[in-house]
Amino acid sequence: MLSDTSMTTMLPVKDMDRARRFYETCLGLKPGGLKPDGKFVYAVGGATLALFPNPEGTKAEHTAVSFQVPDIAASIAALKGTGVVFEDYDFPDFKTVNHVCVLGSEKAAWFKDTEGNCLCLHEDLPEG
Repeated sequence: MLSDTSMTTMLPVKDMDRARRFYETCLGLKPGGLKPDGKFVYAVGGATLALFPNPEGTKAEHTAVSFQVPDIAASIAALKGTGVVFEDYDFPDFKTVNHVCVLGSEKAAWFKDTEGNCLCLHEDLPEG
């Protein structure tokens, strides 16, 4: 029913200017514009990412957005060069090495935006 519709991911932000600087300068997203309801949108690979003002923030503690990349190590290096700080985890069944965790059929690395939302990079592993 909805498989052919457009999709928008909504992320709450306390400080729109600070968030926009992060998404545009650090992540390299191209501004799509401010909507009449206060959302600021970005076109990302055929989908839309919308930042919406929320004074309380209600940050996403879980992975709110995951960007698929062809080479996670190169993407991490490039984003670190823009100031993105990656998370590291060391749990018995969940450990990152060089910021990367292998999860079955993909590699993943996490970072937070300026508002505390949890974002991710993921690279699909070859099947076989």
